[in-house]
Amino acid sequence: MAQQRPRLAKPTLDKDLDKIASVEEATRQTARGLAAPGAAMLFIVLVALFASSYVSSGPGAVLVIAASALAAYMAMNIGANDVTNNIGAAVGARAMTIGFGLCLAAVFEVGGAVIAGSGVANTIANGITRSGVITDPTVMIWAMMAALFSAAILINVATWLSAPISTTHSIVGSVMGAGIAAAGLSAINWQMIGGITLSWVLSPMLGALIAAALLFLIKETIIYQQDKIAAARKWVPILIGVMSGGFAAYLSLVGLGQLMRVSALAATGIAAVAGILAWRLMIPVIARQSAGLENRNQSLRKLFRAPLVVSAALLSFAHGANDVSNAIGPLAAIVKAARQVPAGQSGILLWELVIGGLGISLGLLLYGPKLVRLVGAEITKLNPMRAYCVSSSTALTVLVASWIGLPVSSTHIAVGAVFGVGFFREWYTRHSRRRFEYMRIRAGKDPDATEPFERNEEEISRRYLVRRSHFLSIIAAWMITLPAATTLAAIIATVIFALFI
Repeated sequence: MAQQRPRLAKPTLDKDLDKIASVEEATRQTARGLAAPGAAMLFIVLVALFASSYVSSGPGAVLVIAASALAAYMAMNIGANDVTNNIGAAVGARAMTIGFGLCLAAVFEVGGAVIAGSGVANTIANGITRSGVITDPTVMIWAMMAALFSAAILINVATWLSAPISTTHSIVGSVMGAGIAAAGLSAINWQMIGGITLSWVLSPMLGALIAAALLFLIKETIIYQQDKIAAARKWVPILIGVMSGGFAAYLSLVGLGQLMRVSALAATGIAAVAGILAWRLMIPVIARQSAGLENRNQSLRKLFRAPLVVSAALLSFAHGANDVSNAIGPLAAIVKAARQVPAGQSGILLWELVIGGLGISLGLLLYGPKLVRLVGAEITKLNPMRAYCVSSSTALTVLVASWIGLPVSSTHIAVGAVFGVGFFREWYTRHSRRRFEYMRIRAGKDPDATEPFERNEEEISRRYLVRRSHFLSIIAAWMITLPAATTLAAIIATVIFALFI
């Protein structure tokens, strides 16, 4: 009897189970893709309910609730696009995981927005359009609604295209466009716009200078020392102390200053105490971390994780304090117009700041990873030391701007800091006497000799920190954002005025 050949085909039940498993997997993938939009929509609904508890009995309640929902949408877009400025450098340097970075940024974003966000939000709400030019409260409300909607749409499209743009440019341009549509060119406070524009030019330069100065300090005192680990034990706690002192000074002046008057002398004393305390606390921590490490640059990565986390947290706080204005400024102007608040009573309400802070945090948690990976891994190669310089420089510049109530672009400052670190590194590689002597000793040469030291120029050129091909594209994006936002807002405002006024 001939042997029966085995059946190679799967039984019908197995086929059906395979199909069912495939359908279930496809359903899970689809549901996962819808989770983020669903969470965002739920947050907008909850914000509308939250706002209604404050304004349900006041005039213009429906418009204020609608504006609160728009502000929540705008805040989430800010979080999704601007998160790269907070943790992109640290994640790119592999000093923290993207999950830890997102959670860290979310917490400090809310803190910065609620504690210190009112100054810049007040500038957006009351400083861009001239007081008294737009006299009809209804026109002001719809103009600010158009500004919020146009800026949010522009940022949403940019995030979808993986293009980090300036959310500050977007909202300032949108408020300008809506104001021009409402009352013509005379409605705009051009002196304020001139000051803001000047800050956009100067802030990247300041960010670059601070980042270069920090990198110079690290190279001179740690990287090109014979005993790197001993130098790091001395200087890393100092770097953390300086950052902690700066944070304490800002928090006392801007945060505590909202509850009681804090003099510059008192803030300086608080900063000194906080800085010294952080310095002393970090000495045993860094000493414990450095035990047994080899005397090489790779070992410094571990020791710079702590200051990089501190600077990332400080930058998230600063970003929340500064960029919450981009969502809450127009909302504050709408609430003021709806309630017909006198000009002298233009403060930002706490519930408005809470909406902005939570919206930014939710946006970065839902949509932030995409741009974090782009900026952290594709624009430039970073190690923890360089990432610390970028993050610290950006944080300090944004904190100073928030302190004086000036809207600056954290995107501009962060990118300026990256360029500053990169260009300084190129200059330092070619001209530093300390590096020159260090390389002689490493090569077994006499450090006091005068003969030329052979260098591999090709290797130096390949180690440039910044890709120059990105420079023109970044500048072009900066130049386009403001006029695009102004034009879009003017069009939307004109349509709204025609339909509702």
